[in-house]
Amino acid sequence: MTETGSKTPRPIFGNPWIFIRGVPAMKFLPPEGPLEIAFAGRSNVGKSSLINALVGQKGLARTSNKPGRTQELNYFVPDGYSGGEDDLPPAALVDMPGYGYAQAPKEQVDAWTKLVFDYLRGRATLKRVYVLIDSRHGIKKNDEEVLSLLDKAAVSYQIVLTKTDKIRAADVPTLMADTAKKIAKRPAAYPEILATSSEKAAGLDELRAEIARTLGLSG
Repeated sequence: MTETGSKTPRPIFGNPWIFIRGVPAMKFLPPEGPLEIAFAGRSNVGKSSLINALVGQKGLARTSNKPGRTQELNYFVPDGYSGGEDDLPPAALVDMPGYGYAQAPKEQVDAWTKLVFDYLRGRATLKRVYVLIDSRHGIKKNDEEVLSLLDKAAVSYQIVLTKTDKIRAADVPTLMADTAKKIAKRPAAYPEILATSSEKAAGLDELRAEIARTLGLSG
């Protein structure tokens, strides 16, 4: 039973989600309130596509074939909440700028990098970062640098393999095992590796369930 005046938490994936704010600099961050989960990954790893597939809304996060499209921290929350102290969303989802895009101007890359790293180090409500890794390439040097930063900042993170439909199905278990070995000694890494395909809707239920468990909410 719930306490008098309290509300039963609504499932975070049972209602539509809405975009609430793009954050180009730390001073524009929304006030800390609901717990946050963030999605990080190299440019063109498929973050926006995965977010859209996760919430079942094709146009929520903007997708593009051009790397470096996402230049801000983009905030999304479930629809239907007033935003007041007594009716905050159960969670916020943050689409982070892609890293490792060498063709962007250096000043732009530096600005994106500073924004991302400052956010990771300083956001108390950030519960977990889901680090997306392209199944065709595995963990690359840029990814290792971000994982090391997360370890240093003691920010919990979990590896999510994307685009598993682009490799042989028989190779997926081996890739998952190899990835788990690579992060086994990293202190902030959650040990379970998730494998997904936005195009084939594979692994999405497992990712939704993991997010719900992380936030202590109903999926």
